[in-house]
Amino acid sequence: MIASRGFVLLPRRISLRFARLVLGCCLTPVALTAQTPAVPPSSEPLPDVPTLIEQVRAHQRQMDAVQENYTWREIDLTQTLNRNGSVKKTESDTYEIFYVNTHEVRRQIQKDGKDLDPGQEKKEQERVMKAVERAQQTPPGQAPNGEVVISVGHILAMVKVSSPRREMLDGRPTIAFDYTGDPHARAHGVAEEAARRMSGTVWIDERDRQVRRMVARLDDNLHVGFGLFSIARGSNLVFDQKLVDNTLWLPTSADIYVNAHAFGVIGERANIHVTDNDYKKFEAQAIQQPGATVVPPAAH
Repeated sequence: MIASRGFVLLPRRISLRFARLVLGCCLTPVALTAQTPAVPPSSEPLPDVPTLIEQVRAHQRQMDAVQENYTWREIDLTQTLNRNGSVKKTESDTYEIFYVNTHEVRRQIQKDGKDLDPGQEKKEQERVMKAVERAQQTPPGQAPNGEVVISVGHILAMVKVSSPRREMLDGRPTIAFDYTGDPHARAHGVAEEAARRMSGTVWIDERDRQVRRMVARLDDNLHVGFGLFSIARGSNLVFDQKLVDNTLWLPTSADIYVNAHAFGVIGERANIHVTDNDYKKFEAQAIQQPGATVVPPAAH
C-alpha cells in the first residue's frame, strides 16, 4: 500500500497510501515524468540530499501519531486490462481510511458507487474489527498480518540519488532528485528488496521537509511468497500528497500501473487511480467533524 506511508503488495490486490500509497486510469503505463516549471535561479545553495532524506524520515515519524487524528475517504478506480492494453473491466471501491497504532485501516463503504447491502456491511464491519485488533497488537513500524509494506522510508533508505535541483509544485519550492536502487545496499526482507529494484524521482517540499510527489518504477521482477506471486518489471506509480488543515501532509491522489502474476493464474494487468478527499478530524470524544480541507499553497 502506498500512503504518505507506503503500498501493500498482496496477491490480486494492490492498495496505496502516502500516505497511501497510493492505482491508474490511463490505458498505458503512467508516464514517469512531471511537467513542472523551472525555478528562477536562487543564490541559496541546495541542501545536502542525504541530510534532507534523513529530515524527511524524521518528520514522518513525528507525523505518525498526528495522522491518527484524521480520517478521509478514498476512491479506487480499477481498470483491468486485456493483453493488448484495452480495458476489459472497470470497478470502483470507496473506503473510509483511518489509522490505529500507526497502521492504516480501511473500511469499505461503497462498491461501484452503491452502498453495501446489510449483509455486506455486516461482513465488512466484522473484518474491520479484526483489522483494528491486529493493528492494536502490532508494534509501530511492523506490518500487520504478514503484509509486505513498501514505505517511502524503505525506498529512500535503499537508493542512490542524482541530479538534485529546485522545482516548483503548486507555487511552493521543492527539492527534486532522481534515484535508482543501490545494488550494494543490504536488503532485509521483501520490502527493502523491492525498494532496491526501483528507480524514479522524488519532490520534497523545501519548507516542510515532506514528500510532495514520488514516481517509482520497478526495474526488475519482484517475487513474493516463495515465488508464488510476482510483480513484473515496468509496474509503476505516481503518488501525490498535500498539506491538510495546516497540520498534516496527507495523500490526495495516486496512479499505478501493475502487471502481476500468481502461481497457476494467468497474469493480470491493471491501471488503478486513487482519489483521496473529504478529510475529517476526530475530536477527543472520537466524533468526526468536517472542515479539514486541503489548504491552498502559500504564495511566494
